[in-house]
Amino acid sequence: MLTTAQIEIAANRLHQAEVERKQIPALTLEYPEMDMADAYAIQKKWVDHKIEQGRKVIGYKIGLTSRAMQMASNIDEPDYGVLLDDMLFEDGATISAADFLDPRIEVELAFILKKPLFGENVSIFDVLEATDYVIPSLELIAARCLRTDPITGYTRKVYDTISDNAANAGIILGGRPIRPMDVDLRWAGCMLYLNGQIEETGLAGGVLGNPLKGITWVCKRFAPHGIGLEPGQIILSGSFTRPVPVKAGDTVHADFGSLGSVSLNFD
Repeated sequence: MLTTAQIEIAANRLHQAEVERKQIPALTLEYPEMDMADAYAIQKKWVDHKIEQGRKVIGYKIGLTSRAMQMASNIDEPDYGVLLDDMLFEDGATISAADFLDPRIEVELAFILKKPLFGENVSIFDVLEATDYVIPSLELIAARCLRTDPITGYTRKVYDTISDNAANAGIILGGRPIRPMDVDLRWAGCMLYLNGQIEETGLAGGVLGNPLKGITWVCKRFAPHGIGLEPGQIILSGSFTRPVPVKAGDTVHADFGSLGSVSLNFD
């Protein structure tokens, strides 16, 4: 277990990396004894700092829930991060690529809750009952710590990703809101275009077999800490495509078929 001082230092390093737009080495290089509890403690310390600065929690993301994402990141278990109000961008918005470190785009379904969810025994049917609507979304991820160290070749671990607030940077909602019982969410698909060319395709069933299971996973993860999901929160269930790198001048368009589309531009 890391000390309180080490957790504070690690959180500050991630914060400075974001502010200064300069990636830092993986924290596990300096703290090889880090465990899961340490990683989430660092994440919480960093998020608490943002809340003290005026940010508000609007939901959570569940990451690394599909084999596509686990293979792309060399990490074999899910994680979660906190969504804050300054991460929410409008569909079709133009944002600066230079504001984000190693920016990439993922395709997800976002669940908007109308009832609370809490406990280790939350089922997919509980999630259906608690969801107001599901809407297509893009997630913008940005890694504050290096994915691979250019000198040593060291690859970051899941604890690094978790500490980095699961690489959260932005969320874009668009397309057509749907009631969760109106479609078989497993078969919700998307074609992800980068500058007019298809880069990735996928089905939401790639998320643990059913995107609803992403929500049950985070409920079970939160339960021992007395934390639940609240009405009005946005919950990203997990990407079902690999992340696509983006840069200034790029346009991203995600076509969800009958569910509509989501777009984002970078300058």
